Amino acid sequence: MFILVWGAIAAQAHEISATVGDITVSDENVLVELRLALETFIAGIDQTQVADTDDADGAADYDALRLLTPEDLKTKFDQYWPVMSEKIVVSDGSNLPLTLVSVDVPNNPITDMPRLSTIAFEAQSAGPVTVTWPADFGTLILRQQGVDNPYTDYLWDGATSEPISVDGVPLPTFWETLIEYIPVGFDHIIPKGLDHILFVLGLFFLAARLGPLLWQVTAFTLAHTVTLALGALGLVNIPGHIVEPLIAASIVFVAVENIMTDRLSRWRPAVIFAFGLLHGLGFASVLGDFGLPEGQFISALIGFNIGVEVGQLTVIAVAFLAVGLWFRDKPWYRRVISIPASIAIAIIGIWWCIERVFL
Repeated sequence: MFILVWGAIAAQAHEISATVGDITVSDENVLVELRLALETFIAGIDQTQVADTDDADGAADYDALRLLTPEDLKTKFDQYWPVMSEKIVVSDGSNLPLTLVSVDVPNNPITDMPRLSTIAFEAQSAGPVTVTWPADFGTLILRQQGVDNPYTDYLWDGATSEPISVDGVPLPTFWETLIEYIPVGFDHIIPKGLDHILFVLGLFFLAARLGPLLWQVTAFTLAHTVTLALGALGLVNIPGHIVEPLIAASIVFVAVENIMTDRLSRWRPAVIFAFGLLHGLGFASVLGDFGLPEGQFISALIGFNIGVEVGQLTVIAVAFLAVGLWFRDKPWYRRVISIPASIAIAIIGIWWCIERVFL
């Protein structure tokens, strides 16, 4: 538990994010557009082994690449492209040669946040085609464009997509969509949702018993389900530069309250519900990247939410088995475990607040 909490202090904002890919299959060719942090790939970072570039073997190379101008980074990527194009496999029965079409590197200020560039490449084929995403490239959110029933998938660990045809795919059933979106939600908690993990741990360290934990998690769940649905429907749209600092502030609040008191306050349910509304907006941004099938919006939303809940319950279960089961009844539990862990969580949250507002 302490390894998880203290290791998170160094995480800051160098988190490795999923690559978002848009694929268009026509009668003549296949066009793929990727939004990704080029520096992570050029530095040779295995994106399945770490969640943060600071922890990778190529951390120094990544940091050096992040300092390059857009023009210099483009030059570096042109040199790297032959390696990348050999690893990404687009196939219509045989592997298709990939031609780089464009590279767009934004001129962002130098910050700890990843610089997301856009590249496009194409192959000559009338489809259907499959896409195999290399295991060390992390996760690819693949979305088909230009059809009524687009193919959408979440590729990781060297996975290969289903065949993607010119006409798209048959509309999946309710249960197929629900099952497909469960791992999407789970993955956003473990391993990618460090801020959500710390918030749930903040709930745990004040109440390591099942009853209080369940009603707190229930309030949190109900709240983020509301804003997740509203955000995914586009009815509520608050910019990330507002939502993300507030999520960090929610972590600080819960952790400080743990330090100041040893019992649940009367206003705790209302506070947790309010913070759940914020976290739901964060979840909605993930669904915005992945996309929701128009004909199966409800089932996709339910599946994603189930995945999120399973992830949260997994965090609680690990925390309970690591410290709660053995030490919660010890007279020194709060002094030796709960307060130090909450201090660590508060420090991380404060740094994220500063970073997300000013950096």
